[in-house]
Formats: sequence, C-alpha cells, structure tokens
Amino acid sequence: MAGLSVHSVLVTGANRGIGLGLVQHFLRMPKPPQWIFAGCRDPKGQRAQELQNLASKHPNIINIPLEVSDPASIKAAAAKVGEHLGGSGLNLLINNAGIAKLKSLDMETLEDMSEVYTTNTIGPLLMAQAFLPLLKKAAQGSPGSGLSCSKAAIINISSIAGSISSFFGWDMVQATSYRCSKAALNMLSKCQSLAYKEHGILCVALHPGWVQTDLGPPTTVDDSVQGMLKVLSTLSEKETGTFLDWEGNVIPW
Repeated sequence: MAGLSVHSVLVTGANRGIGLGLVQHFLRMPKPPQWIFAGCRDPKGQRAQELQNLASKHPNIINIPLEVSDPASIKAAAAKVGEHLGGSGLNLLINNAGIAKLKSLDMETLEDMSEVYTTNTIGPLLMAQAFLPLLKKAAQGSPGSGLSCSKAAIINISSIAGSISSFFGWDMVQATSYRCSKAALNMLSKCQSLAYKEHGILCVALHPGWVQTDLGPPTTVDDSVQGMLKVLSTLSEKETGTFLDWEGNVIPW
C-alpha cells in the first residue's frame, strides 16, 4: 500500500461489512488520511455502534448521515464534507453501499427491482455528480498529469454477479435484480471514466470477492479490503474504466 496516499476519502455503507473494513484499514495505513468520511443511513443508531466507537478514538473519522437513494441526503452530505475539507478537495470516493434481494427470477417484482437498482446503480450516479466539484478540486491540486487514486478517483464496489459473460453463483442464488443492478453499475463506471477523465479523475468498478458478509463464505472482509487497497495503490490511467477484482484481475464484462 506504499503507493496509496490520500488526504481524504469517503466510504458509503461504512457501518458494517466491507465499508467498515475499509475505514479500519485506512486507519492502519502508515500515513492515514487526514479525513475519513464514513457515510451510513443512521450513524447514531445501534447498527453503527462500532463506527461510533472508532470515531470517538480517531478524530480524523467524520460520521456522515447518508442515504444513497435519497438525493436530498446526498446533497446534504456533500455540503457537510465540503465544510470539513475547507479549500481542499476529496481524493477518493468509494461507492460501497448496496442492497440485495435474494429472489428467483419468477419472484422478482417491480418494487424490488426498483429499490435495488435505485440503491446500487442510481446511488453511485448521484454520489459522483454531487461530489464531482470536490473530486475535481482534488485532481487540480495534485501534481502530475496521470490518473491515480492518490489524486482523485471514484471506486464503485460492484460484483462478479454483474458480469454478463459469467454465470458465477447462479446455482447458489439467482438474485436477478442484484445482478442487473451491478451490470448497470459496471456500465456506469465505464461512462464515468470517459466523462471524468478530462478532469483528472480515475473511475473503476471493483469486485471485492465473495465476501463473508450477509451472503457468506470464501473471502474474509479483512482479506478483501487488504487486497482492494493494494489494487487501488497500483491503478493508473491504463485501468480507468475497467472491471477488476480484489486481486487486480480483469473480470469479463
């Protein structure tokens, strides 16, 4: 992780699982970010207890109320982050918050598809729009012409379940709404990479592995986060717009 040096980072869905793991690992870096903005729906609630404990010990953690399916909440979060940053920009936006409805294809509904798509795809779209001025400011304030996560980047936490050419996990869980939302998120990441490259902002979709959160087995949160941060430290303009896994391997679209 020697190559990753960020002044500020925002992680959505930071109260548990991968989001919380990212916050914990950023704290353990040799040179932790000056600002770690931890966004979650209810940072004062029972489900954010561990995040509250971390923030009480580390003044560089700022817990931000953030519902990524609510444009007003996103706008308020962007204003709050901007106040803390003062004249500096935001180096790293990690769109991690997501939901899944584990249903078979014939049980999918308009309501479930809409809710999952709104959180998993539209949320990262609106987040990038709202935080674009701060990301642009970070890019402008960084030396050099190349792209990197230390400069300015949007990282969309996707899933191999969104790969159209892969049928990974289909026998375990169909989760059609989740798969569709992540496939759309991959396309959004590509669109963002094309639109924001001129502003010096790197954009990638990242598969964290089949992590031991609510869905279960193989990869631990700790291994996944450690691997993803190692990948982030190596990204450059060559990788912007790509779909990678937590070990840096390219995943087929």
